[in-house]
Amino acid sequence: MQILYEDNHLLVVRKPAGVLIQGDRTGDVSLHEQAKEYLKQKYHKPGKVFLGIVHRLDRPTAGVVVFARTSKAASRLSDQFRRRSVRKIYWALVEGRVPDGGDFSDRIHRNSHRSKILTDQTAETGKAANLRYHRKACSNGVSWVEIDLGSGRHHQIRVQFAHRGHPVWGDFRYGSKRKFPRRTIALMARSLTVTHPVSQEPMTFVAEPEADWPAEFRES
Repeated sequence: MQILYEDNHLLVVRKPAGVLIQGDRTGDVSLHEQAKEYLKQKYHKPGKVFLGIVHRLDRPTAGVVVFARTSKAASRLSDQFRRRSVRKIYWALVEGRVPDGGDFSDRIHRNSHRSKILTDQTAETGKAANLRYHRKACSNGVSWVEIDLGSGRHHQIRVQFAHRGHPVWGDFRYGSKRKFPRRTIALMARSLTVTHPVSQEPMTFVAEPEADWPAEFRES
């Protein structure tokens, strides 16, 4: 866990790929637990440490995660995510050569096997899923795309690109044929822009890719 920013109201960290945001039945140590232990040790806090979870990333995804250090900050940040006033930029390496850029608009929902499926935007089922992307580079049958996520549905990027024949590298669940290191996928939350819950200033936090992210798909 890398600390990107910290004050009395926020703790912003870089989540490593493969780590849970919140504990589950696996019993694996979560990012939330690591972050609380960090605050407990740093500030010599007795008893329990409050740290609010206001958004999530899939376990195999790396990138920026914002935690709230007070209940007031948690409420205000959660409201920003609900209103979609937070700007979320992702990087992904997807199979094949995608067009230079474009917009995806679909409706997304789960079927009886809890898999994600897409329907036409005009359908009555599912939830609206929107994103905009541009291709930054293409090499060896892989496209590096930057995505401005409009809605942020569960597995949205993974499903929408896979649906168009371009699964995220390493995402076997949605049809990838290529293995990515450490059983993760080539998807990361590159940056997150929020309004500070107290100062009301816009703040942008940026995370760097994993060490095993290919060198040709990094900023020069």
